[in-house]
Amino acid sequence: MAPAHSPLVFSGMQPTGNLHLGNYLGAIRNWVKLQETHPCLYCIVDLHAVTVFQDPKELRDSIRAAAAAYIASGIDPEKHIVFNQSQVSAHAELAWVFNCVARIGWLNRMTQFKEKAGKNRENASAGLFVYPNLMAADILAYKATHVPVGEDQKQHLELSRDIAQKFNTDYGVPDFFPLPEPVITGPATRVMSLRDGTQKMSKSDPSDYSRINLTDDADAIALKVRKARTDPDPLPSEPAGLVGRAEAENLVSIYAALSDQSAEDVLRDFGGAQFSDFKKALSDVAVETLVPLTDEMNRLLQDPSEIDAILAKGAGRARELAEPILRDVYDVVGFIRG
Repeated sequence: MAPAHSPLVFSGMQPTGNLHLGNYLGAIRNWVKLQETHPCLYCIVDLHAVTVFQDPKELRDSIRAAAAAYIASGIDPEKHIVFNQSQVSAHAELAWVFNCVARIGWLNRMTQFKEKAGKNRENASAGLFVYPNLMAADILAYKATHVPVGEDQKQHLELSRDIAQKFNTDYGVPDFFPLPEPVITGPATRVMSLRDGTQKMSKSDPSDYSRINLTDDADAIALKVRKARTDPDPLPSEPAGLVGRAEAENLVSIYAALSDQSAEDVLRDFGGAQFSDFKKALSDVAVETLVPLTDEMNRLLQDPSEIDAILAKGAGRARELAEPILRDVYDVVGFIRG
């Protein structure tokens, strides 16, 4: 019987653009909860960010803003590990080994590359194409067993499992890497645009009114909720009445997540209400939840050196975990190291 790998959570987020409500409800808030049950590593994946060009100053600012958002949301960098990916070279080193394990056919099936490259596939960076191999290295550099991911990243996690399995099989080490499991928790794991309920809330949307940023103040949050697209009908009394009403379903889902209720509970309270009344309640709960987080983010960002010190300490702890695993990988592969 194969020995069990110790439970360990790994996840990360790119430091590009403003983090928003979708990032918080779909990922960060669930990361906070996982701290209660698992040892966790939460990474700012800046190596992934440069698969497309980033302005260096803006990238540094975004790394610090992401770290501030993690901490302000309740991630504890003392009990767990918070760091930025580029400070731990094992990610890049293991990614190269996985570039030689993964098959081009596997990568050709990745739908996210097709979406991001679009019609300019030939002009996309090689890094964007092999991005999933680096994601596998992020996870497996620590032999992480659980990865909280959104639906749009499940395919990449499945590839991570395939890479781990192929490495184990090719080199005759059946128990070396675990096959990491996805963790998808809580309501509103896929928060949609406030302007188009069929599209995911995104940092890259040209309209700032499509999202609530974690840096927005109370007035901005209230204005964006008030301007959120809806339909002319009142709210239904049960979830079946939301079918075909993407914007209504999105706002109900957001309210449910922010208030720790189910959609059924929300509709029981607001069924028959007009959106003007529901939006006022949604605005109140969003402000109550997010403004303290924003205030703490702003406090942290006043002293970049404090954030840099937290990231450096976290990177040191991450290296202590990853370097022995990387040495073992190199030994398995057959490299000679002094």
